[in-house]
Amino acid sequence: MSRRRRAVKRPIPDDPRYGNPLVTTLVNLVMSSGKKSTARRIVYGAFERASEKLEKGDTEDLILGALENTRPKLEVKGRRVGGATYQVPVELSYERQQSLAFRWIVQAARSRKGLPMVDALASELIDAYNNTGTVVKKKEDTHKMAQSNRAFAHLRW
Repeated sequence: MSRRRRAVKRPIPDDPRYGNPLVTTLVNLVMSSGKKSTARRIVYGAFERASEKLEKGDTEDLILGALENTRPKLEVKGRRVGGATYQVPVELSYERQQSLAFRWIVQAARSRKGLPMVDALASELIDAYNNTGTVVKKKEDTHKMAQSNRAFAHLRW
Protein backbone atom coordinates (compact mmCIF):
# COMPACT_ATOMS: atom_id res chain seq x y z
CA MET A 1 0.00 0.00 0.00
CA SER A 2 1.50 3.27 -1.09
CA ARG A 3 2.00 5.98 1.51
CA ARG A 4 2.63 8.67 -1.06
CA ARG A 5 -0.85 10.25 -1.12
CA ARG A 6 -4.50 9.43 -0.55
CA ALA A 7 -6.39 7.67 -3.30
CA VAL A 8 -8.80 9.98 -5.10
CA LYS A 9 -12.39 8.78 -4.95
CA ARG A 10 -13.81 8.65 -8.46
CA PRO A 11 -17.41 9.82 -8.91
CA ILE A 12 -19.90 7.06 -9.66
CA PRO A 13 -21.91 7.80 -12.83
CA ASP A 14 -25.67 7.89 -12.67
CA ASP A 15 -27.66 4.93 -13.95
CA PRO A 16 -29.07 5.46 -17.47
CA ARG A 17 -32.62 4.37 -16.56
CA TYR A 18 -33.09 5.57 -12.98
CA GLY A 19 -30.47 8.32 -12.82
CA ASN A 20 -29.23 7.11 -9.44
CA PRO A 21 -25.61 6.19 -8.61
CA LEU A 22 -26.84 3.59 -6.07
CA VAL A 23 -28.34 1.57 -8.93
CA THR A 24 -24.99 1.73 -10.76
CA THR A 25 -23.25 0.39 -7.67
CA LEU A 26 -25.72 -2.48 -7.39
CA VAL A 27 -25.36 -3.29 -11.10
CA ASN A 28 -21.57 -3.41 -10.74
CA LEU A 29 -21.85 -5.79 -7.78
CA VAL A 30 -24.25 -8.12 -9.60
CA MET A 31 -22.09 -8.08 -12.74
CA SER A 32 -19.87 -11.09 -13.36
CA SER A 33 -17.34 -11.62 -16.15
CA GLY A 34 -17.83 -8.03 -17.37
CA LYS A 35 -21.41 -8.60 -18.58
CA LYS A 36 -22.92 -5.28 -17.60
CA SER A 37 -25.97 -5.50 -19.85
CA THR A 38 -26.93 -8.84 -18.28
CA ALA A 39 -26.42 -7.37 -14.81
CA ARG A 40 -28.60 -4.36 -15.71
CA ARG A 41 -31.33 -6.68 -16.96
CA ILE A 42 -31.21 -8.61 -13.67
CA VAL A 43 -31.29 -5.49 -11.48
CA TYR A 44 -34.03 -3.73 -13.47
CA GLY A 45 -36.14 -6.90 -13.49
CA ALA A 46 -35.65 -7.29 -9.74
CA PHE A 47 -36.76 -3.69 -9.17
CA GLU A 48 -39.88 -4.20 -11.28
CA ARG A 49 -40.83 -7.42 -9.50
CA ALA A 50 -40.16 -5.96 -6.07
CA SER A 51 -42.21 -2.84 -6.78
CA GLU A 52 -45.07 -5.03 -8.08
CA LYS A 53 -45.07 -7.16 -4.92
CA LEU A 54 -44.79 -4.17 -2.60
CA GLU A 55 -47.18 -2.10 -4.75
CA LYS A 56 -44.73 0.80 -4.72
CA GLY A 57 -44.11 2.72 -7.90
CA ASP A 58 -40.92 4.47 -6.86
CA THR A 59 -37.86 2.23 -6.97
CA GLU A 60 -35.70 4.87 -5.31
CA ASP A 61 -37.76 4.50 -2.11
CA LEU A 62 -37.30 0.73 -2.37
CA ILE A 63 -33.51 1.01 -2.66
CA LEU A 64 -33.17 3.59 0.09
CA GLY A 65 -35.48 1.68 2.43
CA ALA A 66 -33.64 -1.60 1.87
CA LEU A 67 -30.28 0.14 2.35
CA GLU A 68 -31.40 1.90 5.52
CA ASN A 69 -32.50 -1.40 7.08
CA THR A 70 -29.33 -3.29 6.16
CA ARG A 71 -26.53 -0.75 6.73
CA PRO A 72 -24.40 -1.73 9.74
CA LYS A 73 -23.26 1.10 11.98
CA LEU A 74 -20.51 -0.87 13.78
CA GLU A 75 -18.24 -3.79 13.03
CA VAL A 76 -15.38 -5.54 14.78
CA LYS A 77 -11.79 -5.46 13.58
CA GLY A 78 -8.99 -7.59 14.89
CA ARG A 79 -6.27 -5.66 16.72
CA ARG A 80 -3.12 -7.40 17.81
CA VAL A 81 -1.93 -6.22 21.23
CA GLY A 82 0.89 -7.98 23.05
CA GLY A 83 0.56 -11.31 21.29
CA ALA A 84 -3.24 -11.49 21.67
CA THR A 85 -5.79 -10.54 19.03
CA TYR A 86 -8.78 -8.56 20.29
CA GLN A 87 -11.99 -7.94 18.40
CA VAL A 88 -12.34 -4.17 18.70
CA PRO A 89 -15.64 -2.48 17.76
CA VAL A 90 -15.21 0.27 15.16
CA GLU A 91 -17.71 2.77 13.78
CA LEU A 92 -18.08 2.59 10.01
CA SER A 93 -17.98 5.37 7.45
CA TYR A 94 -21.06 5.88 5.29
CA GLU A 95 -19.33 4.46 2.19
CA ARG A 96 -18.31 1.31 4.04
CA GLN A 97 -21.83 0.88 5.45
CA GLN A 98 -23.31 1.17 1.99
CA SER A 99 -20.83 -1.19 0.33
CA LEU A 100 -21.31 -3.84 3.04
CA ALA A 101 -25.10 -3.61 2.75
CA PHE A 102 -25.08 -3.99 -1.02
CA ARG A 103 -22.51 -6.79 -0.86
CA TRP A 104 -24.58 -8.69 1.71
CA ILE A 105 -27.77 -8.29 -0.37
CA VAL A 106 -26.08 -9.65 -3.52
CA GLN A 107 -24.44 -12.54 -1.62
CA ALA A 108 -27.76 -13.50 -0.02
CA ALA A 109 -29.47 -13.40 -3.42
CA ARG A 110 -26.76 -15.62 -4.92
CA SER A 111 -27.07 -18.10 -2.07
CA ARG A 112 -30.80 -18.62 -2.76
CA LYS A 113 -30.64 -21.77 -4.83
CA GLY A 114 -33.32 -22.88 -7.24
CA LEU A 115 -34.39 -19.36 -8.19
CA PRO A 116 -33.38 -17.15 -11.09
CA MET A 117 -31.19 -14.26 -9.98
CA VAL A 118 -33.92 -11.74 -10.84
CA ASP A 119 -36.38 -13.39 -8.43
CA ALA A 120 -33.74 -13.95 -5.75
CA LEU A 121 -32.58 -10.32 -5.84
CA ALA A 122 -36.18 -9.08 -5.81
CA SER A 123 -37.04 -11.20 -2.78
CA GLU A 124 -33.88 -10.07 -0.95
CA LEU A 125 -34.72 -6.43 -1.64
CA ILE A 126 -38.28 -7.00 -0.39
CA ASP A 127 -37.00 -8.73 2.75
CA ALA A 128 -34.52 -5.92 3.38
CA TYR A 129 -37.23 -3.31 2.85
CA ASN A 130 -39.54 -5.12 5.28
CA ASN A 131 -36.69 -5.43 7.84
CA THR A 132 -36.66 -9.24 7.70
CA GLY A 133 -34.45 -11.86 6.08
CA THR A 134 -30.86 -12.99 6.16
CA VAL A 135 -29.26 -9.61 5.45
CA VAL A 136 -30.98 -7.89 8.37
CA LYS A 137 -30.02 -10.84 10.59
CA LYS A 138 -26.41 -10.47 9.47
CA LYS A 139 -26.49 -6.76 10.37
CA GLU A 140 -27.94 -7.55 13.80
CA ASP A 141 -25.30 -10.24 14.39
CA THR A 142 -22.57 -7.74 13.49
CA HIS A 143 -24.01 -5.24 15.96
CA LYS A 144 -24.29 -7.90 18.68
CA MET A 145 -20.66 -8.85 18.16
CA ALA A 146 -19.63 -5.21 18.44
CA GLN A 147 -21.73 -4.73 21.59
CA SER A 148 -20.34 -7.83 23.28
CA ASN A 149 -16.77 -6.68 22.59
CA ARG A 150 -17.19 -3.04 23.59
CA ALA A 151 -14.97 -3.69 26.63
CA PHE A 152 -12.06 -3.61 24.16
CA ALA A 153 -13.09 -0.25 22.67
CA HIS A 154 -10.21 1.45 24.47
CA LEU A 155 -7.80 -0.46 22.19
CA ARG A 156 -9.06 1.41 19.16
CA TRP A 157 -6.55 3.74 17.52
